[in-house]
Amino acid sequence: WLPLPLVILAIVLYGWARRMPVYDAVVAGAKEGFDVALRVIPYLVAVLVAVGMFRASGAFELVVRALTPLTTPLGFPVEALPMALVRPLSGSGAFGVLTDILKTHGPDGPVGYLASTLQGSFETTFYVLAVYGGVANLRRTRHTVAACLAGDLAGIVGATVACRIVLGS
Repeated sequence: WLPLPLVILAIVLYGWARRMPVYDAVVAGAKEGFDVALRVIPYLVAVLVAVGMFRASGAFELVVRALTPLTTPLGFPVEALPMALVRPLSGSGAFGVLTDILKTHGPDGPVGYLASTLQGSFETTFYVLAVYGGVANLRRTRHTVAACLAGDLAGIVGATVACRIVLGS
């Protein structure tokens, strides 16, 4: 806990020693951060609405049912499939799915371990692309999306393998 306050103090003292307006620089940085947050909000709302519509429409359950015959022979439990599907879309949605999985299957079983590991194993790809790509005016995302989804797949496979090794199943 001590190193962080010391680093902050060192930065402030360095700025004062160089006769820089430290407080003004902090306020300018905060203003810039607020401006970025205002530019991000429309993209954030669009992603959250799209995820909500996907789940509420029943399309999510159809996708889970369609993928079950592919994932079961690979040793990926169907109960954890919703986590693997929602995580690339929304971090808060994935947290809700994780909560449901842990309530249903418990935190100490194979499904609970895998779902928890999935939560931290890959990024909220479409959220990041929509929000940060939108703010950065990213227009050509074809290769970016493919690379991000490949990373997500690697996270899913890695989490599955790691849980199988740790749990011995």
